[in-house]
Order: sequence, then C-alpha cells, then structure tokens
Amino acid sequence: MADPRSFAVLGNNGAFRQSAFTEFLNPTNASPPFFQVFDPAFLRILGPSATIRAVAANPTFAFAHEAPIWVPSTDEVFFASNDGGEFGMSDIDNNNQVSRISLKEVEAAISGAKRGPTAVNVSVTKLDLPDTIQMTNGGTGPFFGDLILVNSGRGPLPPSIALVNPAAPHNTTILLDNFFGRQFNSLNDAKIRPGTNKLFFTDVTYGFLNHFRPDPLMPSQVYRLDPETRAVRVVADGFDRCNGIAFSKDGKTAFVSDTGANAGFLGNNQTHPATIYAFDVDSKTEAFKNRRVFAYVDTGIGDGLQLDAEDNLYAGCGDGVHVWNSEGTLLGKFFLGTTSANLVFAGDKRLVIMAETAIYFAEIAAKANKLSFP
Repeated sequence: MADPRSFAVLGNNGAFRQSAFTEFLNPTNASPPFFQVFDPAFLRILGPSATIRAVAANPTFAFAHEAPIWVPSTDEVFFASNDGGEFGMSDIDNNNQVSRISLKEVEAAISGAKRGPTAVNVSVTKLDLPDTIQMTNGGTGPFFGDLILVNSGRGPLPPSIALVNPAAPHNTTILLDNFFGRQFNSLNDAKIRPGTNKLFFTDVTYGFLNHFRPDPLMPSQVYRLDPETRAVRVVADGFDRCNGIAFSKDGKTAFVSDTGANAGFLGNNQTHPATIYAFDVDSKTEAFKNRRVFAYVDTGIGDGLQLDAEDNLYAGCGDGVHVWNSEGTLLGKFFLGTTSANLVFAGDKRLVIMAETAIYFAEIAAKANKLSFP
C-alpha cells in the first residue's frame, strides 16, 4: 500500500520529480512488475491472489505496442507492433506488423513454470495481411466475428479502418479511408459504442510526428462511422492530440485521452495535455458534449483506454497501467517500470498488457466490459 499521505508533503529538501516521462513515483521501492495500491478499493479489483508476469518478450523489437483484441472463440489476443517509434522496425519505407498469441499456450506455460509469478515466453505469430493495411495502431472487436483494425497509413498510402478475419487467409474489407475525399491524418484508436453498431475513432497527427505521414490536413478529432451506410461525421474536436477512446458500460459516457504532451520528433512538453476527458453522449446525435476533466496522468501520457464491468477506467501510461474509479480517483497501478500503450481484458479476471518489448498477463478479480459485438 502506497498511502497518499506518505508522500503528500515532501518538504523543502524533498526528492521532487522533474520529469513525468523519465522519473517514476515508487515510494515503496518495490521491483516491477508489481501492484501499486493507492486506495483500498484497488484491492477489490485485484482480489486475494492476483498475479502479474511477462508472458512474451523480445528486448530488441517493440512487437507489442497497441491494438489489442481478444477473440473469445480461439482464446487468442491480436496486437500491433510500434508504428514509427523506438524499436518498432517500421518507418515511411517499412510497415509495422500485426501478430497474435494464444492464451491457451500462456496458461499452459504458466502451469508448467515454477511457483510464483515467473516470467514465461510464448510464441508470437505474425499475420500475413494485404498491403491495404498500413501501420496498424488501434483495434477493437470482434465485430460480427472480424477484427476492427485502425490503420495510420504510411507515406501516400491512406489511413483506414478495416475488417479483418482473424482466421487465415485473413480476408480484409476496408470500411473507410477518407473524409469526403481528404485523407485522415493518421487514425489512432476506436471503440464500438455499447447498444449500437456505430464505430467511434480518433484521428491525430502522430504519423507526421513520427516521420511516416505527410503534413496534416485536418484537426485532431473524434469521428463516428456507421459501418453499414459508411456515413461518417465529427463528434468531438478541440483536442491537442486525441488518442485513446472508450465508453462506459451503458454507452452514455465517452472517454477520450489527449496526449499532447507527447509530440513525437518535437519532443515531450509537460505543459501540454496528458489528460483523459469524459463526455456525455447525446442520445439522438451521438455527439460528445459536456466535456470535463476525468483524470490527469502523473506519469507519461494516458494512451489506450479500457473499462471493466464496474466502470473503472484503465489506461496505458508511462510506468504501466493506471486504474481510476468512475469518479476519477486513482486507485492503483499495474506498475511495470516501463511504458504501456494499451491493454485488453481477455474475458473476466484476465488482463493482457502491451508493453512494447513485452506482453504482461495479470490474473485479477475484475470482470470485463464487453467489447465484442453483437
């Protein structure tokens, strides 16, 4: 337990942090990975016998960046490598890759490991996808059995939203690759709003800021897509760099992270947003309204967002995964000591965390918020 009262006052000679990106708060000096508890409510999320361990790793390749999607029918998790960033092995001349791991293999490896949260290293299988899939960064679903992949585009090749069959040969349908004739900047993340079949996605400038997309043509905005009619419209703007997106279980509240503090080749600027905003979703138009601050991230930025069945919000951040309750109180962290850009529940009581050069698997008490439709 890291009681907030223990570090609420550091004093005149205190060891204050100067950087939210390179310096972490670890008052107990525990060795990662571990559960950092700020509020007793986090213990109910963890349960009495929670564990966390690495289950796949490659220290030279950021193979596990974003777009995690759990497919219940095969008990596999799909994900994408870093697009344009450190150890991503992708740039304007080279696409990133989408891969998968088997959680059946993970559980078999864990059962055969030594007692305690011993790390294991299961196989990672790369998908062979068509050239229409360029720089995948976001993902959700399954949606009527298919993966929804959100692609940033590369060079003149357009950003897009695609349906991809998780089974080989991975038949692919592009749902959208433009806004009334203009290319998007670099699409980032998406979720289906509960109770609808409508897809909401973010568009931001990170492709340009990571040197693999042209100059931006539009503001950073949130869009709504009807996958059936292909009608698309803006539902929220006014962001520095909108990024992760998620919905409450009832679909009435939307959450969007603004990661303006991370500016790619322009560097980090701690005076820009590292903020998660909450919005009411209009019952008729589905536009996002009544914007308010939900949480300000203390380490790094809040990237990919997920909620559990109790509407606690989880975000990939600079030192691991942070968890807030529905009121915006930080309850605790899955402290990795390194960046996590995204995560996904693999059913109840299983959390799969992307950490660039590693994937972590946490067995906890929390139950999942449904992401597959119908």
